[in-house]
Amino acid sequence: MNQTQVTEFLILGFSETPQLQMLLFPAFFLLYMVALSGNLLIVVVIVSSPALHTPMYFFLVNLAMVDILCTSTILPKLLGSIMADRTISYGGCIVQLFFFTWSMGAELLLFSAMAYDRYVAICWPLRYSTLMDPRVCRLLAMAVWTVSLANTSVNTGLLLRLPFCHSNVVQHFFCEIPPLLKLSCAPTHLNEVMALTADIILAVGNFSVIMLSYVCIIASVLRIRSAVGKRRAFSTCSSHVLVVTLYYSTVIYTYIRPASRYSLDKDKVVSVIYTSVAPSLNPLIYSLRNTDVKAALRRLFS
Repeated sequence: MNQTQVTEFLILGFSETPQLQMLLFPAFFLLYMVALSGNLLIVVVIVSSPALHTPMYFFLVNLAMVDILCTSTILPKLLGSIMADRTISYGGCIVQLFFFTWSMGAELLLFSAMAYDRYVAICWPLRYSTLMDPRVCRLLAMAVWTVSLANTSVNTGLLLRLPFCHSNVVQHFFCEIPPLLKLSCAPTHLNEVMALTADIILAVGNFSVIMLSYVCIIASVLRIRSAVGKRRAFSTCSSHVLVVTLYYSTVIYTYIRPASRYSLDKDKVVSVIYTSVAPSLNPLIYSLRNTDVKAALRRLFS
């Protein structure tokens, strides 16, 4: 059998129980509305506030755009499958996989760019305007989107070569690499190696770089004599550390294992965190814990 015989997939989702579905729909609808409106608001506030035209907020705008891409790729189809049609065409599944993997890779790389920005701001404050000038920021953002695009192109291209003949039932709530590999009737070793390599480079590698940068930041902050200075330095990094820990831990857990060890219920819950919960929390964390953003929000609404 070849892959042209599979014209659509059945997304298993979470549950066929009507009562549970009636609870899941408003929950995911609320997450989508919070993620979409919150991240759009972040973009509007930063773009319309000249005081926020700094490298940190430039990367925050990129993060908001990535979160909008991620949630808009996953949640509308999930909401539709909860209420009505659980099927997705073969092409639609590939498109969903492509854009989700693109957004996930971009988010992982953006966290490193944001950590580098905080490292330079705190450890090299006198050289900050030189090391993080607009040209450098644009190059970093371009690298984030380009590298993540190359990653999703390779992994999606490798998936296109696989025949699907075991089943067309995706034991997940969206098209993701691990559950799709379980449906293939051809060897998936190359796909698993490439997915693992991408995870090691984009997730484990970037997470290690971020942790190393924060070790340097903490060491630099501890040398500050003023208690107010220490609090101010830590406050600029605490939001980033919180988001990074939440996101990286779940992504590494999902992609560091072979597809044969994919667990139905446990991995669905983990995936909800980095596809729905994290993009919804990001604008709340970065706005509610940031005095500059709150001040810009007040000016915008006044």
